[in-house]
Amino acid sequence: MRICVFTEPHRGAEYEDQLRFARLVEAGGFEGFFRADHFRTMGADPGLPGPTDAWLTLGALARETSRIRLGTLVTSATFRLPGPLAVMVAQVDRMSGGRVELGLGAGWYEREHTSYGIPFPPAPERFDRLEEQLAVITGLWRTPVGESFSYRGDHYQLVDAPALPKPVQVPAPPIIVGGRGPKRTPELAARYADEFNMPFKSVAETARAYQRVAEACDRTGRAGAGQPPLLLSAGVVVAIGRTEAEAQRRAAPLHVKSALPPEDPVVGSPAQLVERLGEFAAIGASRIHLRLIDFHDLDHLELIAGEVLPQL
Repeated sequence: MRICVFTEPHRGAEYEDQLRFARLVEAGGFEGFFRADHFRTMGADPGLPGPTDAWLTLGALARETSRIRLGTLVTSATFRLPGPLAVMVAQVDRMSGGRVELGLGAGWYEREHTSYGIPFPPAPERFDRLEEQLAVITGLWRTPVGESFSYRGDHYQLVDAPALPKPVQVPAPPIIVGGRGPKRTPELAARYADEFNMPFKSVAETARAYQRVAEACDRTGRAGAGQPPLLLSAGVVVAIGRTEAEAQRRAAPLHVKSALPPEDPVVGSPAQLVERLGEFAAIGASRIHLRLIDFHDLDHLELIAGEVLPQL
């Protein structure tokens, strides 16, 4: 079981907070540091000092870490054009020595779009744009050096793009597609992704999502095309402690009203988290993204590193 840490800087975090956390993630033996890509909080708290750009931050972290994987869960396809995004991620991959992963989704939080003047089309169009972005980004990265890439879709058109720079990872940085959608999400994961992530739901709900993705892989002929098997991962919200009181203190932010959909957190002891991870392993998950809420609670991270990771 591969264990990464997932963070939400839009809740309130300076770059220095994220750097300190990422360095501790690396020192603690976790596989990776992933962050959300949002431009505002989802509740009443303003999240001071305000949002930090995901890829600008990851570029900086790429130069100040040496081992951990770095990426987004997930970048919204509504935020950036696919050509410049492919350049941006490839550059961060080169800056990191080949440690970057791109989580890409359709976008869902309308309020952050209206706050910053970002167009927010209806869901069908957002998924159409996501599909085209996946085609453009993977096409640019996989075009051989010296050749050009062109694409004509309903929303994006590229003409003779030089398809540079190339990322370090060959053939491309891993793509993560995830979500609870029952139809288009599994299809897009089967066609374009290296990893499918089910975020923050129960083991039973996650198992059903994995089944939908397996069926999509059969329909699209992924296995017959010689592509590697799709890695299955899950997001788990975590609030554990050495005592019940400590765990409940860490869980307090989970009870604050927000725009997030219902989740299935692990609140309790390290042993309870180990048990939940075993349940996810039993349904086929080989990677877990643990969502930790408080950037200043370094003891929480150290507790997981010291008492959970050794049992995996």
